[in-house]
Amino acid sequence: MSEPADTRPSSQVLAQELPASVREAGLTNWIREPLDGAVDRRRRVIVPPAAATAGTPLRSCQGALLAEVRRPDTVVMMGDNPELPTMPERPALRDFFELRFGKIAYSHLLQSARLAREHGLSEKVIMACLLHDIAIAGLLSANHGYWGAQMVAPYVDEEVAWAIEKHEALRYFPDESVGYTYPHAYIDYFGPDYRPPEYLHREHEAARQHRWYMTSRLITINDIYSFDPDVVVEFDQFEDVVGRNFRQPREGLGFDGSPVAHMWRTMIWPNNFL
Repeated sequence: MSEPADTRPSSQVLAQELPASVREAGLTNWIREPLDGAVDRRRRVIVPPAAATAGTPLRSCQGALLAEVRRPDTVVMMGDNPELPTMPERPALRDFFELRFGKIAYSHLLQSARLAREHGLSEKVIMACLLHDIAIAGLLSANHGYWGAQMVAPYVDEEVAWAIEKHEALRYFPDESVGYTYPHAYIDYFGPDYRPPEYLHREHEAARQHRWYMTSRLITINDIYSFDPDVVVEFDQFEDVVGRNFRQPREGLGFDGSPVAHMWRTMIWPNNFL
């Protein structure tokens, strides 16, 4: 199912209703009025995490936002954010794709898996392509290969998790023997003079010597570096592959007590203060 049109009413607080300290810091989008029909009718403040604000003009925003919490009938955001679709009690992988990932991330992952399938590759590679940017889609972009590999490691074959982790480094380094060149999109993103840090050079060299190198390299070959909005792929098309290659916990992702359950819960409740 493709991402549904957003028909929820806006709950953004009118700027003139907020103190100057909040307006001047550009924080008005982080304070939400209760939607129509909300039970407690309280205003909720979203305090963005440090990873989202470090190095930006919002890096000192917490003081102004927490001061706003002291107002009557105002609390920090905890639990379900009414502006997000409600997740089921026992979330499956599909639920994160359809209820948490944005349109571009959703399409990117499915297009990558589709390309791998069209190339006649194994289900391990298709599964790795389907999940390779899952951290970007729902958690963090920086070091996304490592975050993504950890998130899925308890639920997929070890080779799939390894390939997802190592694609973080491999995507920067050409391999002419298999026709992989440095992506043109990266020149646009990072500039023509960008050089990956030394740890990625070391990761690349080590991965080249590993028995699963080609599995990870095939992720980079079947990646979609320029999003094509005209190609429509639905999760249904990979339900069979997921069923055979992803160990869905009966308690639901985030509630199975695995070492990475907290990552999935963070995607369920991404705006929690604590």
